[in-house]
Amino acid sequence: MGRVFYVPSTNLMGIGCLNEVGPFIRDLGFKKAFVVTDKFLSKCGIVDKVLSVLESVGIDYQVFDEVKPNPTTTNVHDGVANYQDSDCDFIVSVGGGSPQDAAKGIGLVLTNGGHVREFEGVGKTRNKSVPIVAINTTAGTSAEYTINYVITDEERQVKMVMVDKNSLVTISVNDPELMVGKPADLTAATGMDALTHAIEAIVTPGAFPVTDATALAAVETVFNYLPRAVKDGHDIEAREQMVYVMFLAGIAFNNAGLGFVHAMAHQLGGVYDLPHGVCNAMLLPIVELENAKRDPQKFRAIAKAAGLEVAGKTDEQCAEDVIEAIKSLSKEVGIPSKLSQLGVTEIDLEKLAENSLRDACAPGNPFQPTKEEVVEMFKEIL
Repeated sequence: MGRVFYVPSTNLMGIGCLNEVGPFIRDLGFKKAFVVTDKFLSKCGIVDKVLSVLESVGIDYQVFDEVKPNPTTTNVHDGVANYQDSDCDFIVSVGGGSPQDAAKGIGLVLTNGGHVREFEGVGKTRNKSVPIVAINTTAGTSAEYTINYVITDEERQVKMVMVDKNSLVTISVNDPELMVGKPADLTAATGMDALTHAIEAIVTPGAFPVTDATALAAVETVFNYLPRAVKDGHDIEAREQMVYVMFLAGIAFNNAGLGFVHAMAHQLGGVYDLPHGVCNAMLLPIVELENAKRDPQKFRAIAKAAGLEVAGKTDEQCAEDVIEAIKSLSKEVGIPSKLSQLGVTEIDLEKLAENSLRDACAPGNPFQPTKEEVVEMFKEIL
């Protein structure tokens, strides 16, 4: 069976690469950028750095900074209306997963029409997005160069997952200097998000040698560098290594798929507006315990990548060690241990489970749980 491998055509990464993107934009012939971001990044000076780069190559711009931490359908359609009134000819997204996802939604509505709600699921659009230059500011989501994006439908309280090759950006930029000094909790959440991407991409039936290689490299690096990045937000080496973790894990899941960790985490975000990476980190050991019961074989390679001893151990023992290592890393970087600490209540578990089963990431899991089994997994960390 042949494989399709998606990745943006141009990807800049490493210290100072933001300052190198200007000529790439100019060479594409764009005239005016629609800058999609959020209020915090507008106020803290990061957007100003991007605007300076645009100015240096004679690109005009208009800023749209209304994106919420979990971007909504309203954010998308407000962005569409602003773009249509702006004379812009491309999008520059600045931020972590939220502005990146919002920008993809905006870009696809502009070229396909209709409501972003109609794009939920896999491959629902016909036309490529408005060109996007995605400038990332967190090391974790990989939203800036994958074919996935997530938008919250406020009416249904559901995080809609879209998997669409037409959302692929034109240029991605990952400069660790934009991530220096980010809060420890954000660093931890996004880093654990990247680890979840890597592990889910390994255990999914959609994995193949290229995705295994990149995902295992991400696992090895995240265990070595995430604690450092959380402990010292100005550790530029750790920040740069986490950029590579994110990129490697993103390549993997972008082409192999994800599973029930994400399917369940999306629902927690949709109902409770919780940080996606935190939800992933809490759910990862619970779901992988169930996956390992069915197919423990792949956990040997994960254990080895995580720096754990595998000699003389069974696949089942390797899986147990991996799950304990995930729990230990989560604790070390400050991830909460119980969903109840975040306001989740048992009364919503049935709804959360039902929506998890319909999530676009669910089919990528090694086994398909029943609604009752999903409820029980939620209860494990309630």
